[in-house]
Amino acid sequence: MSEIRIGIVGCGGRMGQALVREVLDNKAATLSGGTERHDSPLVGSPIRHPATGEESGLKVTDNAEKLFEISDVVIDFTCPTATRLHCSYAEKYNTAHIIGTTGLTEKDERAINTAAEVVPVVYASNFSLGVNLLFYLTRQAASLLDEDFDIEVLEMHHRHKVDAPSGTALSLGRAAAQGRGVRLEDVTDKVRDGITGERKRGDIGFAVLRGGNVAGEHTVSFNAYDERVELTHKATDRAIFARGALKAALWSFGHQAGLYDMFDVLGLPKG
Repeated sequence: MSEIRIGIVGCGGRMGQALVREVLDNKAATLSGGTERHDSPLVGSPIRHPATGEESGLKVTDNAEKLFEISDVVIDFTCPTATRLHCSYAEKYNTAHIIGTTGLTEKDERAINTAAEVVPVVYASNFSLGVNLLFYLTRQAASLLDEDFDIEVLEMHHRHKVDAPSGTALSLGRAAAQGRGVRLEDVTDKVRDGITGERKRGDIGFAVLRGGNVAGEHTVSFNAYDERVELTHKATDRAIFARGALKAALWSFGHQAGLYDMFDVLGLPKG
């Protein structure tokens, strides 16, 4: 089988560079191109292997539409506005779309759902194998531990992250809510400041830390009188997310149109 042509929008950022490296190092894939914003100083520069510096023969462009046209799959870790536009390109050119963008609104997610009617879309808040196992374990633990166990989700990321709580933290909250058989929107507690009163039984709380260059740390804590159960994942390099995204890209090629997540890619049970 010929190599799968994979494009990367936002190829110059930290995550973009990790993705470039993974694609260039994988024998089943070929890098079809990479894009940056039109005002980026990287536009027109060679795309090099981030570790070796070897040139790929491609240059960074600002034409995301063209990238979707020439690619089998495009990986997208950008921003909500850009991702919504990219969904329209995926539909137009029948290009599989791998989306790791966080901070999406309902309007953005409607665009993803529309694209998924035409092409395979893998949309996940986190592409790490370990984190997706954490989602599964969180749901299972929440289903076994009743409301005597208060659930708290703690996350920490680098100082440059712009959204909070993280998409992964919210997905962990949804997994816990699913395990309890409730809607996260009905039990979420994201803001605590001043005299808040005592904790409401059954709520799922969130706490956020920011600082340094932390790639991502998430803990789900189940707290009862005299005992606590904690499930934790710590990422030390964003390469784990790039590897998962590439796995999703290779998996998506040839699949039917539909909205998928990493449970589909990894074969984890959803129920």
